[in-house]
Amino acid sequence: MKTSVERAFSVPSQRRTRAFTAPELLAIIAVIAFTALLMLPALFVHEPHASVRIRCVSNLKQVGLAFRVWEGDNNDLYPMSALTNSSGKLLFADATNEFRYFQFMSNELSNPQILICPEDKKHRAATNFTTDLDNSHISFFVGLEADEKFPQMFLAGDSNITNGQPVLNGILDLRTNHPAGWAKGRHEGGGNVAMADGSVQQFSTTALRMAVQHTGSVSNRLLMPR
Repeated sequence: MKTSVERAFSVPSQRRTRAFTAPELLAIIAVIAFTALLMLPALFVHEPHASVRIRCVSNLKQVGLAFRVWEGDNNDLYPMSALTNSSGKLLFADATNEFRYFQFMSNELSNPQILICPEDKKHRAATNFTTDLDNSHISFFVGLEADEKFPQMFLAGDSNITNGQPVLNGILDLRTNHPAGWAKGRHEGGGNVAMADGSVQQFSTTALRMAVQHTGSVSNRLLMPR
């Protein structure tokens, strides 16, 4: 015979939880396995893209800092404006010489590998700044008219930028009447830009078009490493 305490904590037999049958357990396991399979693409595709873009941003931040340091030692001019001939013409603003600007900043850059976007399949990193550096070792454009007085001008950035217009002698001219965008191949349809103030922005196509409208300059000529 049960005591009063035993009766108080006993559970009526009709309310006890029924155990799962073998078919029910198999069905639950199958649902869990199917859910895991659906999540695999997110785990193994999207995460690497995010990681690669962060590394690209990091490289551009170092590039932007190098520009700023060089400028501080050269009369507050970026190398594009400082390296001119006697008539004021930019010395290396053509299809084959973009790398020269980075050569002049080799002390500030330290490592030529930061001139490459990790998602760029076309260009590879140079081993040094002297004998191995040319346009084939650069992933980023250079903003020929970048000026710290206009902090929202484009200083450098992913070279998959486009506006549907031809690149003439290595120069892409971004203007508001030709909407800018990103060619496929990097950052899932987006891109990164180092601004004239040294910051780096991650732009979608919509954000990029808005940024072009607020650079403070009608003309935004970008020298491309193609």
